[in-house]
Amino acid sequence: MSARTILDSMTEVLIQGEILLMAMDDQAYATKIPAAFNASVGGHYRHCLDHFRCVFEGLETDVAEINYDNRKRDPRIETVREIALAHTRELLRTSEQLEECQLERFAWARSKVSYIGDESPSARSTVGREIMYCVVHAVHHYALVSVMCSMMDVPLPEGFGVAPSTVKHNQDAAKLAA
Repeated sequence: MSARTILDSMTEVLIQGEILLMAMDDQAYATKIPAAFNASVGGHYRHCLDHFRCVFEGLETDVAEINYDNRKRDPRIETVREIALAHTRELLRTSEQLEECQLERFAWARSKVSYIGDESPSARSTVGREIMYCVVHAVHHYALVSVMCSMMDVPLPEGFGVAPSTVKHNQDAAKLAA
């Protein structure tokens, strides 16, 4: 595992979040779109930030326990871009303090995964693996956000919400076609 690549990818996805926040106004950010399951861009974005925050909160414990069930779900992050931007920048500052060796740290990842019962099982993981999960998870939500922005005529940079592996695949395919 390349710890530097993982840390850089986290920075990249959080900076993409900043770009998203700068591209729209508060109304578009908070608008619930019926065709998108009555979700808002702000709701998706807050959800992504919550996952990253769970990782960092898990690092504050003696035994790193990353509990995705303990998301804060602050509704202000869903409706006020300035608050979302402040949280994004706080996560960026926190991520800059991570050292590559911390990504190898053992962690317990916990999340409710079944609709039946209340159990939240935990699985052995590492901090690096959980950061990778949060990055991929954010890209997935950014893809949904991209569609929502398109529906509201909010311009985003080309490639926003496209997985890095898809970008690479498309580049390789274009080279072969040339």
